[in-house]
Amino acid sequence: MGQKIIAACGNDCAACPRYCKEPYEKTEEALRRTAKLWYEIGYRDHVVTREEISCTGCKTDNWCRYGIVSCVTQKGLQNCGQCGQYPCEQVLECFRVTKSFEPACRKACTEEEYRQMKAAFFEKEENLTTR
Repeated sequence: MGQKIIAACGNDCAACPRYCKEPYEKTEEALRRTAKLWYEIGYRDHVVTREEISCTGCKTDNWCRYGIVSCVTQKGLQNCGQCGQYPCEQVLECFRVTKSFEPACRKACTEEEYRQMKAAFFEKEENLTTR
């Protein structure tokens, strides 16, 4: 997988099946499979388009369920682990909600997919505390 790219909330973008920034481009088929998987896990209520599923990283104009991207941007940080108030309630809620999807993820994913999802999303706390 290479070197980690830690997002504002602790996700590892380099491991993420949605991340499409060079050199992590994804094929049309890979993004279609990810969109279907997101639906099966419960991350989305329908199978979304390639444009909706692909991601190039955290930006303030991207929607963030927890407001974490705008928070770290306002503080001039790259991620929550760099904040003197870490862990705040925003990021703790993010951890809780993410963990709540892990059983559905295990059920919907192959072993290989689950390992990728675990590295991308279920190691947030570790990623933020080891930076």
